[in-house]
Amino acid sequence: MQPASKISVIVTTYNRPDALAAVIEACFAQDDPHFEIIIADDGSTNNTRDCVEALRRRAPVPLQHVWQADQGFRAARVRNLGTLAASGDYIVFLDGDCIPEKNFVSQHRKLARPGFLVSGSRVLLSERYTRTLLDAHIDLHRLGAIDRLKLRLAGDFNKFLQTVLVLPDAGRERRKFSWRRIKSCNLAVWRRDLDRVNGFDESFTGWGHEDSDLVVRLFNAGVLRKDGAFATEVYHLWHRENQRDQESSNRKVVLQRAADGTMLATAGLHELAAELAK
Repeated sequence: MQPASKISVIVTTYNRPDALAAVIEACFAQDDPHFEIIIADDGSTNNTRDCVEALRRRAPVPLQHVWQADQGFRAARVRNLGTLAASGDYIVFLDGDCIPEKNFVSQHRKLARPGFLVSGSRVLLSERYTRTLLDAHIDLHRLGAIDRLKLRLAGDFNKFLQTVLVLPDAGRERRKFSWRRIKSCNLAVWRRDLDRVNGFDESFTGWGHEDSDLVVRLFNAGVLRKDGAFATEVYHLWHRENQRDQESSNRKVVLQRAADGTMLATAGLHELAAELAK
């Protein structure tokens, strides 16, 4: 098995510096220090820039901030922007409102295997507890099993066992393809595989399914899926749902690409690299 020599964690964000700070603090506390952080910013204002600068000054690992102008929801492009800035051979995508467990990087490293991506899972937090956590700067890493059980019983966590158990690698490979439950808020992909399919497709507009599209094209290129549940959990802070006006049309594109075997993004990493080189 070929291990990942360096991991790049790409954290997407947009105008939520309090949540971003909590996520990056959790990244600073990882038990595996052999990674870098790229904050991929989809057009945030100076409040986020100031937050990132404060974090960068005491970062124990390399930290970069890449930014693009606010022209609506452009998650695909900003993830590609982060990928182009990354130096790692293994890319872990993490959203700026998803707090990772302390072993998040080390577990992704253990699960990394050539020919596979890893789709992680998440624990949803309630609106009430999200506010409490951010206001009081609660360190989730310090919560014991009883604390986590109480939060589950109170409805503040939507899961419990996933927060206290880590299951072994055996049985995680999914030979039968499915793009259900794909979340780019916790998704690991080899850099060479991203290059092979031209990364995320920036032609997807509005919210929805740009992550599913990537996974479909990776599968069409021969990349299989491993399940990261009970190993790579993140705590997803509550937020209002995004507008989903383009969801149905984006879904149709994904289904068509699954049927016709499309591998390359229409507008992806290669086009963005050429644009930035001008």
